Amino acid sequence: MSSLTVDVSQNGYIKNVDSSNSMHELEDYDFSRLPDRPRNLNLERQRSFDDRSLTDLGLSPHPPSRAENFSRAFENLDSVFSPGRRSGFTTPRSLVGFGYEPHPMIAEAWDNIRRSLVYFRGQPVGTIAALDNSDEKLNYDQVFVRDFVPSALAFLMNGEPEVVKNFILKTLRLQSWEKKIDRFQLGEGVMPASFKVLHDPVRNTETLIADFGESAIGRVAPVDSGFWWIILLRAYTKSTGDTSLAEMPECQKGMGLILSLCLSEGFDTFPTLLCADGCCMIDRRMGVYGYPIEIQALFFMALRCAMLLLKHDALGKELIERITKRLHALSYHMRNYFWLDLKQLNGIYRYKTEEYSHTAVNKFNIMPDSLPEWVFDFMPMHGGYFIGNVGPSHMDFRWFCLGNCIAILSSLATHEQSMAIMDLIESRWEELVGDMPLKVCYPALENHEWRIVTGCDPKNTRWSYHNGGSWPVLLWLLTAACIKTGRPQIARRAIELAETRLSKDGWPEYYDGKLGRYIGKQARKNQTWSVAGYLVAKMLLEDPSHVGMVAIEEDKHLKPVLKRSSSWTV
Repeated sequence: MSSLTVDVSQNGYIKNVDSSNSMHELEDYDFSRLPDRPRNLNLERQRSFDDRSLTDLGLSPHPPSRAENFSRAFENLDSVFSPGRRSGFTTPRSLVGFGYEPHPMIAEAWDNIRRSLVYFRGQPVGTIAALDNSDEKLNYDQVFVRDFVPSALAFLMNGEPEVVKNFILKTLRLQSWEKKIDRFQLGEGVMPASFKVLHDPVRNTETLIADFGESAIGRVAPVDSGFWWIILLRAYTKSTGDTSLAEMPECQKGMGLILSLCLSEGFDTFPTLLCADGCCMIDRRMGVYGYPIEIQALFFMALRCAMLLLKHDALGKELIERITKRLHALSYHMRNYFWLDLKQLNGIYRYKTEEYSHTAVNKFNIMPDSLPEWVFDFMPMHGGYFIGNVGPSHMDFRWFCLGNCIAILSSLATHEQSMAIMDLIESRWEELVGDMPLKVCYPALENHEWRIVTGCDPKNTRWSYHNGGSWPVLLWLLTAACIKTGRPQIARRAIELAETRLSKDGWPEYYDGKLGRYIGKQARKNQTWSVAGYLVAKMLLEDPSHVGMVAIEEDKHLKPVLKRSSSWTV
């Protein structure tokens, strides 16, 4: 007897169920949720997602007054197995009969992602950066680790984990290669920034070619690749329930090598990671050297994911002990010294300088005169964010979207801080979202500051590319953060804004201008992660339970009382 072929999504829409679904999954399903009359679906569609009851998910649709109730929805985020049903987005024909028509961009997005798949010896191993038809492809024909993450999440949410598993194993194999730039050998745990499949038509062979930074702009190794790899491994495990992949000796060793690089002791007096410029998504000179928020948030997220994935053998227990100590120090450091709200800003404004000893109030010797004028107007009465960088006599007050969203998803940000970040986004919508979501950073570097910080980079001119450009890929991160904080209406508003132009403009890599109104001057069209970022955002809104793949609940043991020592009282 054939298995049932219909399902009801969290939103009440009829969806296809893959015929391979096990019978026990169908037996556990609550068939009382099937509609008695299909016409009732029309009434349901008229209700906003934000106002719709999310009781079945355990989510609260009314933040922040019901934020405590919403937080309970994520009590099981750290469980090993939390499979989501296949998305209905790939089977729009199954919905037409019930009066529901998916957005036409959905089918186009899936078509683009499938056309961007890269195959190695007959197996899909990733997606290329862009379906670029120009003569000068540069490295957009390669599979980037960070770029593949939203594509991987889309496949996982759609019940297609095989390509993700292949990617994880192939990049793990590349990690074991000898890595040299000129005559210097990189650390054993470094993951590649990207790879490509080289076809030899004469010998009829295929080989993988990896880039560990030796071909990158500025020759910088990707610090974020290893973190994204661990995060993706946890997402795969969470989605499929297949713990055997993470438990493979090769995967355990790969995680250990990445963690050993990051947890090694040296001259650092901070628990944060010291990095070069251009070591992450912002892969050109943009003044993010030091302790950039993006790397620190990804580091924290990767450590928490590794805690859930490491086996409790001799090696695993040693790493878990080191991770636990680092997480305690890192969470305290970030929540106290990187966090900025109105009270903290006022405190910095009143700092005294040249203080000495452990009782110093101005611990990093920040000069109040170095506060940029824009930050006083940018900071709302209610809201806050993690600033871009903190180091000796240095605070980068710029807003960086990726780092703040990951801080929410990883629970690096406390519940109160997460809500404050959402408040800031709503209060500064025009600055951070504008006409096309979302600003990678804010504000842009201009004039003399641009010349000094970027080295007169012609690609990072003001309000372009990494220098205040708007990147559609960030939609998935914003949406996941919105769902975790119980603020899906923010994500819905941003997605609807993107839908007015993203497909018509050919899925650009980024947009330029203070409001993100213009297609980027050097933006590639059909950028895969722009497509995947939109698709994942839509799938998250359709089924918010998917957020468990990329979100981790707050560890109560890591939640110190946010009360600074005497050296930071304001």
